[in-house]
Amino acid sequence: MFDSWVRQVPTEFVFAVRGPRQITHILRLKEPRIPLANFMASGLLRLGIHLGPILWQFPANFRFDFRQIEVFLRMLPHDTDAAAALAREHDGAVRVPGVLRPESRRVLRHAFEVRHDSFRCQEFISLLRAYDVAVVCADTVDWPKLMDLTSDFVYCRLHGDRSRYPGGYDNAALDRWASHINLWARGVEPLDAERVGGRARPKRRDVFVFFDNDNKVRAPANAMELIRRLRS
Repeated sequence: MFDSWVRQVPTEFVFAVRGPRQITHILRLKEPRIPLANFMASGLLRLGIHLGPILWQFPANFRFDFRQIEVFLRMLPHDTDAAAALAREHDGAVRVPGVLRPESRRVLRHAFEVRHDSFRCQEFISLLRAYDVAVVCADTVDWPKLMDLTSDFVYCRLHGDRSRYPGGYDNAALDRWASHINLWARGVEPLDAERVGGRARPKRRDVFVFFDNDNKVRAPANAMELIRRLRS
């Protein structure tokens, strides 16, 4: 599957891969090392230059626990050599390991999407900054919107600013997100950014934006409109 993806995309294209629900939703970060090793051994590293940020998405009833989050953050590999070393710890669930020796050493990026209000605290933001992991800016009426900059990239998931999933974004909203993206890319924080902690060090950042609204009916059109604004 990963090989097939690589053959279908241009050189500059990157995939953002979501971490397994087994780790985030079923185990809920309890004893995650072997499942994490299995994930790294599953073929993920076959993406090579096309591997973008890895999303760790947590359920709405998952609460912030400083020690539990820090233990998991410490496990996460931040380059392909570390990922390959961890992958070699896989168990029998991975019968044919994908790649255990990457062709070259590349940086790995991670992003956390949290949905419980207990994560709206300085301790969580400080943890992510210490381990160089991005907090997902999720635009939704149901979950906390955290716009703190905690890594060298920004990861946005736009679920809907008026209701979750069923609606699209109007022109005013798209203009606002285009402005935010341009500022982040230049190393500036928006004046209306909803932050828990203080401002991050100014630096240019890559920005990844995903529309996850309206069961993919309006999302493609919204994405194309946002791209047009960013190119103008």
